[in-house]
Amino acid sequence: MSLPDTLSSRLRLPVMGSPLFIISNPDLVLAQCKAGIVGSFPSLNARPLSQLDEWLHRITEELAAWDRDHPDQPAAPFAVNQIVHRSNDRLEKDLELCEKYKVPMVITSLGAREEVNQAVHGWGGMVMHDVINDRFGRKAIEKGADGLIAVAAGAGGHAGTQSPFALIQELRQWFDGPLALSGSIANGRAVLAAQAMGADLAYIGSMFIATEEANAEQAYKDMIVDSSAADIVYSNLFTGVHGNYLAPSIIKAGMDPANLPESDPSAMNFGSGGNSDKKAWKDIWGCGQGIGAVNAVQGAGDAIARLADEYHTAKQALCR
Repeated sequence: MSLPDTLSSRLRLPVMGSPLFIISNPDLVLAQCKAGIVGSFPSLNARPLSQLDEWLHRITEELAAWDRDHPDQPAAPFAVNQIVHRSNDRLEKDLELCEKYKVPMVITSLGAREEVNQAVHGWGGMVMHDVINDRFGRKAIEKGADGLIAVAAGAGGHAGTQSPFALIQELRQWFDGPLALSGSIANGRAVLAAQAMGADLAYIGSMFIATEEANAEQAYKDMIVDSSAADIVYSNLFTGVHGNYLAPSIIKAGMDPANLPESDPSAMNFGSGGNSDKKAWKDIWGCGQGIGAVNAVQGAGDAIARLADEYHTAKQALCR
């Protein structure tokens, strides 16, 4: 693995839980980290700004206490996602709070900014940047990101269109640093496959929506359990950027998922509905294509234990 020892030594499974808008909260992050994977949340989930201070205080204190009580099984690090697009008027203040708590990992999305990377490095943090193609990957590394998150076709939320095979092999031709893969990963065999392709980590989001800790409506969790890849729709209507959404939630909102208009990308708005009067994430539920492997709502720790069992079983099978 091309991960720093400070990260890899604390992982019991090569997995990052992706930051889920509205969904990820301290309960989910703490459960993920204690179970041995990187837990994360978007800073904008904490509203108002003062709540971000409270969340970071709770997470850092509880993980420190866990490490004291479990010296042989320390918690994995946590990460905070920062939207670095110019429309995010909270970025500077959010970064100040991340510096206050020395957040170990920052995930940057929707633009790569050198000054943000420098700020994170200033307190000793690591930056992983979301990319959907090789060109964006090169830009991110040129601007000082430490690692990349390859968001391939089938990922939940703002996903790319490239096959994970194509995306990973192009990035690995020139980049030997930390690399995570996002896109339809929801069982242990897929985690191992991500590593076989050249990724260090599997980046998993949608399956964690259907967990007890997640801040999601029960109907949302149940819809994930009841749905499969065939129920995912790729559209830019709701935010101005293409993303994957659950078709049943689009139908519930009174629209035909098979006949959605294109949105004007200049109408990009991540808190509203883009060119739609229905709000992405609140009314229209994001999800990736891997949910066919999610068969029940369960605790995040139990979900990670299942992943680990499947991962080690698959690994043993390959070694026979």
